[in-house]
Amino acid sequence: MTTHTVTVPGATLTYDVHGELGPGVVPLVLAGSPMDASGFETLRSHFADRAVVTYDPRNVGRSVPDDRTAAVTPEQHADDLHAVLADVGHGPVDLFGTSGGAVNALHLVARHPDDVRLVVAHEPPAANALPDHAEIVAVCDDMVATYDAQGMGPAMARFIAAVMHRGPVGADYLSGPAPDPAAFGLPTEDDGDRGDGLMGNMRGEGVARGMPDPATLRAASTTVVVAVGEESGGPEDGEIAGRAAYAVAAALGQDAVVFPSGHAGFLGGEYGQTGQPDAFAARLREVLASA
Repeated sequence: MTTHTVTVPGATLTYDVHGELGPGVVPLVLAGSPMDASGFETLRSHFADRAVVTYDPRNVGRSVPDDRTAAVTPEQHADDLHAVLADVGHGPVDLFGTSGGAVNALHLVARHPDDVRLVVAHEPPAANALPDHAEIVAVCDDMVATYDAQGMGPAMARFIAAVMHRGPVGADYLSGPAPDPAAFGLPTEDDGDRGDGLMGNMRGEGVARGMPDPATLRAASTTVVVAVGEESGGPEDGEIAGRAAYAVAAALGQDAVVFPSGHAGFLGGEYGQTGQPDAFAARLREVLASA
C-alpha cells in the first residue's frame, strides 16, 4: 500500500493505493461518505487480484478541510473524487460507492463522466428520488439543528432512528418523542465539537439532493448500476436508503441489483458491525465482471 495526498480548494485529501498500477490496469475505487477508508478493509481484502484505491472524504479521517464546520455539498465531494482520480492517473476506473459515497459517485458521473467506466451505487440515500422528499429533508434539518444546539449524542440518536425507519416518512414524524441517546450508547453531554463529517454532508444537502438529473446520468458514457441490500426492505416498505435505491434505479430506467445483507453488508467487523462480506464481495465481483 502507498499513501498519497492531493490538495483541492479548501482541503487536503488523503488516499491509498493497494496493489500495483500499470498499463492496462483498471483500478477499483471504494468510496463511502462520511465513512473513511478504514471501513473498507474487509471488502478490499476480497480484491487482492487488482489495484484498489480507497480514500478519506473531505472532513473525515485523514482528509483535513480548512473549515471543519462548513457544509460539504455532493458537488464538492464529486470534484474531490475527480481530483483524487486525476492524481491516481489510471482512469477510467471502476467505482463502488456506498451510502453517501454512492451519492457522490452519481454526482461524479454527472460532472466528470469520463473518469469512470462503471459505477455501482449501493443504497444512495437520495431523498429527492422519493415522494416523501420534503418530510425526509425536514428530518435531516432537525438533525442538524439538534447537533448545533445539543451536540453529537442527541443528533446521532435522531439519525439512527431515521435510518432504521421503514416505509414513508409521515408529516407527523417529528411530532413524536425524541430518541434517547443513551439507548444507543451515545453520549448525552455536549463536547462542543461542531465539525462532524456526517453533519457537514447534511448541511450540504447530500440527502436532499442525492440524485443528480437522471437524464444527465442516462446520457453519460459511464455504466451505472444501482444496488440495494436484500435486508433493507422493498421500494415501498424499506429503509430510506433502500427505498431511494429502488427509486433512483427506476429513474434511470433499470432495476436495482440486489446485494446480500443490508446497508452495511460489506462490513467484516469494522465499527463493531458485521454483514455478509464474503457473499457481498462475490456479488460485487459478478457485477463488475458483467459490465
